[in-house]
Amino acid sequence: MSVMGSTVKSFTNDSRYRQGLSEKEAEKRYEKFGPNTLTEKKRISPFKILIGQFSDFMVLILLASTLVSAIMGEVTEAITIIAIVVVNALLGFIQEYRTEKTMEALKNLAAPTAKVVRGGKTVEIPAERIVPGDLIILEAGDRIPADAVLIEANDMLVDESLLTGESVPVEKFDENDGRRNDNANEKNSSIYMGTIVTSGRGRAVVCATGMQTEMGKIADMIQDIESDETPLQKRLDSLGKYIVYGCLSICAIVSITGVLRGEKLFTMLLSGISLAVAAVPEGLPAIVTIVLALGVRRMLKRNALIRKLPAVETLGCATVICSDKTGTLTENKMTVRKIYSSGGYTEVKGSSMSSEGEFIYYNRKINPLENSGLKQTLEIGVVCNNASMVRVKEKNPFNKVSSMISKQVKWELSGDPTEAALLVAGAKAGLTQESLGEKYIRIDEIPFDSDRKCMSVICDNRNGEIFVFTKGAPDVIINKCSKILTSKGIVNLDQEGIRRVLKANDSMADEALRVLGVAYKKLGSRSYKKSDVEKDLIFVGLMGMIDPPRKEVLDAVQKCRLAGIKPVMITGDHKITAAAIARELNIAMEGDRVVTGAELEQMDDKKLQEIVDEISVYARVSPRHKLRIVRTLKKRGHIVAMTGDGVNDAPAIKEADIGVSMGITGTDVTKESSAMILRDDNFATIVAAIEEGRVIYNNIRKFIRYLLSCNIGEVLTMFVGMLIGLPLPLLPIQVLWVNLVTDGLPAIALGFEPAEKDIMMRPPRGAKENIFSQGLLNLILFRGTLIGISTLAVFSSIFHFTASVDRARTAAFVTLVITQLMHVFECKSERKNIFEVPFFNNIALVLATMCSLTMILSAVYIPFMQQVFKTVSLSVNDWILIGGFSALGPVISSFFRVNARYIRKN
Repeated sequence: MSVMGSTVKSFTNDSRYRQGLSEKEAEKRYEKFGPNTLTEKKRISPFKILIGQFSDFMVLILLASTLVSAIMGEVTEAITIIAIVVVNALLGFIQEYRTEKTMEALKNLAAPTAKVVRGGKTVEIPAERIVPGDLIILEAGDRIPADAVLIEANDMLVDESLLTGESVPVEKFDENDGRRNDNANEKNSSIYMGTIVTSGRGRAVVCATGMQTEMGKIADMIQDIESDETPLQKRLDSLGKYIVYGCLSICAIVSITGVLRGEKLFTMLLSGISLAVAAVPEGLPAIVTIVLALGVRRMLKRNALIRKLPAVETLGCATVICSDKTGTLTENKMTVRKIYSSGGYTEVKGSSMSSEGEFIYYNRKINPLENSGLKQTLEIGVVCNNASMVRVKEKNPFNKVSSMISKQVKWELSGDPTEAALLVAGAKAGLTQESLGEKYIRIDEIPFDSDRKCMSVICDNRNGEIFVFTKGAPDVIINKCSKILTSKGIVNLDQEGIRRVLKANDSMADEALRVLGVAYKKLGSRSYKKSDVEKDLIFVGLMGMIDPPRKEVLDAVQKCRLAGIKPVMITGDHKITAAAIARELNIAMEGDRVVTGAELEQMDDKKLQEIVDEISVYARVSPRHKLRIVRTLKKRGHIVAMTGDGVNDAPAIKEADIGVSMGITGTDVTKESSAMILRDDNFATIVAAIEEGRVIYNNIRKFIRYLLSCNIGEVLTMFVGMLIGLPLPLLPIQVLWVNLVTDGLPAIALGFEPAEKDIMMRPPRGAKENIFSQGLLNLILFRGTLIGISTLAVFSSIFHFTASVDRARTAAFVTLVITQLMHVFECKSERKNIFEVPFFNNIALVLATMCSLTMILSAVYIPFMQQVFKTVSLSVNDWILIGGFSALGPVISSFFRVNARYIRKN
């Protein structure tokens, strides 16, 4: 910014500044500073991204399984696994490649051309040719091409929402004015690349271009952020390692044991490898992807659009939600909450969009039309107003009838949000713009300007009486008044009266209300001097308004608290306003801290890390602060969800574990940086998405429990059978059929399991928590052992009594499937046994079970299938034996669960 100081000073002090730079000087600076563009750091090539998808540990296991299957002649098995790997790789590639698009969206915010003064002539040049020191000309509608300082400004307003997130345009002044805004003592003469001039015009000296601009700094922060693995990716990677180590151990033990017993080395190696393939849950990655995709669809119904699949699960372990205030926690619509008139306060109830509402005067409902001071205050707010409030006509006659029955009138508001709030407040008292338009006819207006800080209209009341109505900053309005309207009528305004009004103003401001004062006077005739119109006014009242919290957010915050999630407000708004809204929503609790951006600047990282868990509200913060807050929370071990809509939020959103952008007000840059988009910009939707995330993770645990228990059962059946010298209990084709077909459908159906009632009353799981935590591994091992024992017992019994290997294998094949289909209903809950879970709340699971049962019956009784799977038809006695041993698992498991629960209670 050193260029800024020297350049601006030289131009403002030099009478020749209107000449701008010479072409020669501009060229010299272009060579020095480079083009006015956002540069990208070296990207990862699409090919590297694609190859990276095959380096995942679980994928390597599947590729090894494919090789083994091909060696053993199981071509169908090999093709199926390859298809699973390719689909998963493509999905991963698409998601990762899309994250590289953020910079493109950011570049689109740059202006294509700009008007500059070069050598005394106004010329239009490509914006990338602008250099520090250039004199640029700006008009309404222009996108500002670079960071600059205004040296001329005429009624200039700039929309800086993409940088600050605040929707109200900022008034700008020239450098010599010296005014500063509330944010970090920043000058109101500073303008920034990518923002838009909404009205007025001006000239500015460029002080920074390209990556040196505020936009460039944001681009640099975005590109410096590295993507971390999600908790799910880490857990699946850990699971893959467990499986590989297990498979290698099994191969080694079986091969060595067989060789010691005198079997051929090659035969035992093939047997060991066959067993290892049986242990690998080939369908796991595909089922994870399918369940996450189902979660995306469910979330979409709740207004959350997921852009990156792993974010679905990551949401479930969020411990902190950092949310913007405006539009997310609040309605983003100003609403009059309190009115001071005739020495007393009146509270205004009702929504920001409805003409229905109540007026409460000291805990008593009143008719505002019977209180002269209150009525006059509301009238002035409506008449001295340039917004519009139009009744929306119902197109459907049935809707019109229902509207009349509910006494609700729908309105369409346009114009300044503050003025619109005044119109709604008047309408709640029956003082609509339509009715007062008939009573008062505007004949003149003195518009608002930043020097006067007020607006006045002159009206005729049709009886020939002329009035002036004025509204503006309370301290300004009171100084223009010589009289005041009280409950006793109009009296002279003395110092005590001024003190009372200013005290009321301070009291309302402490409640985070934006306060306007209103006044009026009667003019003698239409012959008046504008300079005298706003003198000797009669003070009437104060109107306090606020952007109110969304009704549904309070319940959402409460749900967060119960779920062990800390909500944090991060806003560019004033500290007092932010704290008031946070307290109203229970975001800020007793003892919680409220910290401003200026205070953050005074803290080092160590100090911030020490107190970050105590802070509930961050006010007046910059993009750099937001990024720092997210990084500090992550260092403290939190899983952070971060919301935002402006470009300024993009770095923090990309850094967060779950970046959340706004669907309505969000910029393309923010959306590209995010993992999830809120279609309704509502905080409650984030909480709903977190609930869905928890459900999805629970469902992932359920089918991992199911698949691994089943695979352990298969492995034990074959492993123990080989060790004790029995014939192979199951053929490889039978094991692969169970793994890919019979197990697959019920496992996918577990992904449809609805939420358990207490899902949002449990604390978030730890970021480093193992996927087998909370006793899941013990459940898998125990139940897998029971499945193996049951299958081997049936095989041994039938082989012993019939001496038929085919019949014994067929019975073992059927037992394995039946025990697994029973077990899938146990997997519906980690807290309840099979006799306590609801069977029919997941119809997909019931249908999948019936389908798997049909498949196994087909494999046993259809002649063609008998040849493929080497099965034979079973007798009634065989089925009785199968049913008895299959039922043992759930009964024994339930007994141990009930017994463990009893011991814990006592």
